[in-house]
Amino acid sequence: MENTADHLRIINQLHEIEKKLNTLAGAEGIQRNVTRIKSYFADMGYRIHNPLAESYPDTRTDCEASIVGASSENLIVDEVIKPIVHFDGNGDPRIIQKGVVIVKSQG
Repeated sequence: MENTADHLRIINQLHEIEKKLNTLAGAEGIQRNVTRIKSYFADMGYRIHNPLAESYPDTRTDCEASIVGASSENLIVDEVIKPIVHFDGNGDPRIIQKGVVIVKSQG
């Protein structure tokens, strides 16, 4: 895990590319490349999780959130700035990057 900071920078850039791909038509070929790169990180022990559309209870500790809107009840993740990254090396799984998200009230 010597290059964790470098790996996190690459993972965050992959996340940004993936978000932009979702808005492009005909980007399936590029998405395959992104998926392969993510699988290489998985082989190294990294688990990348995009919490988009998940509920956000006030007890959640794997994300740092900004709340949009007046209500803070029934929150869901509306946008993911940085994904949650776990590292499962040496039998000691841990979060090495909290997700940075924007949440809003679902109702």
